Amino acid sequence: MSELQIGLLGLVLLFALLATSMPVAFAMTLVGVLGFAAVVNMPAALHMLAADYYDIFSNYGLTVIPLFVLMGQVAFHTGISKKLFDAAHCWFGWLRGGLAMSTVGACAIFGAICGSGPATAATMAAVALPEMKRFKYDPGFAAGTVAAGGSIGMMIPPSVVFIVYGVMTEQSIGKLFIAGIVPGLLVSLLFMVTIWLLCKHRPGLAPPVTAATWGERFRSLGGVIEILLLFALVMGGMFGGWFTPTEAAAVGAAGSILLAVVSRKCSVRMLSTALVETLRTSCMVLVIVAGATVFGHFLQITNIPTALATWLAGLPLPASGILLIILLFYLVSGAFLDALALILLTIPIFYPVVVGLGFDPIWFGVMIVLVTQMGVISPPVGVNVYVVSGMDRAVPLQSVFKGALPYLGALIVAALLLLAFPQLVTGLVGFVK
Repeated sequence: MSELQIGLLGLVLLFALLATSMPVAFAMTLVGVLGFAAVVNMPAALHMLAADYYDIFSNYGLTVIPLFVLMGQVAFHTGISKKLFDAAHCWFGWLRGGLAMSTVGACAIFGAICGSGPATAATMAAVALPEMKRFKYDPGFAAGTVAAGGSIGMMIPPSVVFIVYGVMTEQSIGKLFIAGIVPGLLVSLLFMVTIWLLCKHRPGLAPPVTAATWGERFRSLGGVIEILLLFALVMGGMFGGWFTPTEAAAVGAAGSILLAVVSRKCSVRMLSTALVETLRTSCMVLVIVAGATVFGHFLQITNIPTALATWLAGLPLPASGILLIILLFYLVSGAFLDALALILLTIPIFYPVVVGLGFDPIWFGVMIVLVTQMGVISPPVGVNVYVVSGMDRAVPLQSVFKGALPYLGALIVAALLLLAFPQLVTGLVGFVK
């Protein structure tokens, strides 16, 4: 059996294991080790396994993951997410669909301190869904809005997906972060436009809410100004060259704890809960990264990436046509796999192809995140939809999918705009030192 045939058999085995609900990290590690052993030998495979896991868990660059996760966890457990929603409600609640718009705005800001799409969806489901129910919003529309809004956390920096993409492709994490700002704001704006259009044509989705006074609006900012200043310090310091990404993450984590102390919401119980959640999330991410590294080394020795690049390059299509095929693959696969796992699984295959076609790797990273945002709210296995459905079992799963589908149109419009105007992604990158 040739190396290429072993590689293809490994891919089939991997998807078979995933279909049995084996955790993706263990599935990639198992197939990577067995495949490497089949091509080379078992001692070499075991040596690769030990070396890859050690390299990932001792990688200084990946320290940013637990630090940014800790920043988000402390912010969540001190009630920042509710304050963000309340502030957004005061400013946008008077509009028809204003609570849904507030949810999108709060998701964008919380995503900036959380870095995870599913985590943002789960957090805002706990905060926003009860409020929208209280004001008689359509349950499916409300839940779908939370699921879609949660996906913004994948794009707004500091995004865990961008961190891992940067480490795997050796691209600047700071440049990836700043490249995600305009697309993240663009998606947020398009989501709000979608809400306005839906509520205009179907008023029953969102009954009007009494407007807050100007005094209430300005008072609401007092609860979030500190975390916004902390975010500005972390991002501004990184973009200005004052901090490395790891140092910026450390400043963010320390700053969030300091804010908790100042606001008198820091307790031993809160800190221990935040640390346990940080440890659980960070270990999950790092084990997935390590498994993907093992699997990537297996793919490299089977020459599948080279064969795929040669096949794609030989297609009678322009470079943009080949890129669309790759993005369509991410869109479809994103409905079945977690975005982080999908990117780790496919970057060793598609990244050399895209770079060889002459596309900017920073722009490609943003496009991947955007199309995987579509995947997390697409049937049959949109991850964010299942997260929100699990948080509120009173809303049928199909109703959540139905409520989230209009936002796919907004994401498609965003993707077309980024394809037509790549400067929306790359325009700010030159400002990173």
